[in-house]
Amino acid sequence: MADVITDLAVVFGGPSPEHDVSVLTGLQAARALGARCLYWTKTGEWHEVSSELEASAFVDGVPQGATRVQLLLESGFTTGAGRFGRPRPLGVDVAVVCCHGGPGEDGTLQAALDLSGVRYTGPSLAGAALGMDKLAFADVVAQAGLPALPRLLLDASTTEIELAPPYIVKPRFGGSSIGIVANVADLQTAVALLGANRHLRAGAVIEPYRADLFDLQIAVRTWPELELSAIERPLRTARAGGAAGEPDILGYADKYVGGEGMASAPRELPAQIDDELERRLREAATAVARLCSVRGITRVDFLSDGRELFVNEINTIPGSLARYLWIDPALPFRTLLSDMVAEARQRPAHHYTVEGADGTVLKGAASIAAKLS
Repeated sequence: MADVITDLAVVFGGPSPEHDVSVLTGLQAARALGARCLYWTKTGEWHEVSSELEASAFVDGVPQGATRVQLLLESGFTTGAGRFGRPRPLGVDVAVVCCHGGPGEDGTLQAALDLSGVRYTGPSLAGAALGMDKLAFADVVAQAGLPALPRLLLDASTTEIELAPPYIVKPRFGGSSIGIVANVADLQTAVALLGANRHLRAGAVIEPYRADLFDLQIAVRTWPELELSAIERPLRTARAGGAAGEPDILGYADKYVGGEGMASAPRELPAQIDDELERRLREAATAVARLCSVRGITRVDFLSDGRELFVNEINTIPGSLARYLWIDPALPFRTLLSDMVAEARQRPAHHYTVEGADGTVLKGAASIAAKLS
């Protein structure tokens, strides 16, 4: 891998329903940065692969020529065996995290990187966990007084709710649009979905279905300062299930089945909305970024009918890292990535300290035997 920046590694893949989209984002980022690639398989193994590979090389799993690596808490990313049979550190100082959904975006990977001392881009453990939990995120938004549709916990014991049908049922912990069911006619049907939809089994939420609402999205970056992108209106595909043949919801296929992740999805950019709605959306996006301790590049998703505005979700590691939204101001993808790396180096997501653990409590403690008697 000549001319590859070795202290940077773009991390992508992972045991997630959004594994394939993560591969696309990761390869785009690695090409733009000239960094090495660490591929996280669907079964949880790690491999270093060439940044020159195309997406098709990952269709059947680990590409040919890959080198097995490990993520160890005491030494970060390692490979093979060095002197005395010990794993040899790869020397990765910063991981550019391009994992969508699953343990790559819910705080699990972030916790491992924190413990291993590898700095990384994107959300912190806490920010990732909050962004992936649709119920917790909705509660934070509501407590802050931001406009949002009511969102409630749905489980097998739910027999009544103070919401009128129809409904949308979503995975509580899922990313993207996978597993979402819209235009559910009644609560009994919503509860029945919990056993039929594998994505809902780990937890589900329910909220009103509004056929009159459309999607608006904006990206936020936090380095070198908080900055907002242009606003887009993603275009939905008409499909069965919508009212009178209208588009149902912005689905996984709308977002990603175009070959380049979110970068190839149909959209109106910039969105044609009035100045007042744009002002309110930008203010709300800024408030969400501060509430959720946003880091790196994130995307905040809204719903609107052209007048009303509702905060919908936050995507802490968006598809294609939302590079397509930075048209005003116009920012090259490499600049966006380089700024994320600079943030990772200069403002790490977490720093552990033992300040206060000076032994005073231990010195003054009675014997353990006495405490157990």
